[in-house]
Amino acid sequence: MWCVYILKCHDKSLYTGVTNDLEERFKKHNSGKGARYTRSRLPVILVYRESCRTKSKALVREARIKTLTRKEKLALISRAARLLK
Repeated sequence: MWCVYILKCHDKSLYTGVTNDLEERFKKHNSGKGARYTRSRLPVILVYRESCRTKSKALVREARIKTLTRKEKLALISRAARLLK
C-alpha cells in the first residue's frame, strides 16, 4: 500500500508527500534526512494520512492535495481527525 501524508512543520507550514513506508519516511524527515523542505523546519508532526492502492494513485492524490490552499488543507486535516474520533 502507498500513503499520501501531510506533515506540520515547526514553522506551522504544511508538507505533502508520498511513501510506501510511512513510519520509515517520518523518521527520515525528523532526522533531517527527508525532503529538503523539511530539513530546516524540524521537528515535524504527522497530521494527515491517506492510503492508496498504487503508487500512481498516490501520486495523483498528492498532486491534487498540493493544489489546495492552506485553508483547504487544514479543512481536509480537520475532517479526517473528526472521522477518527
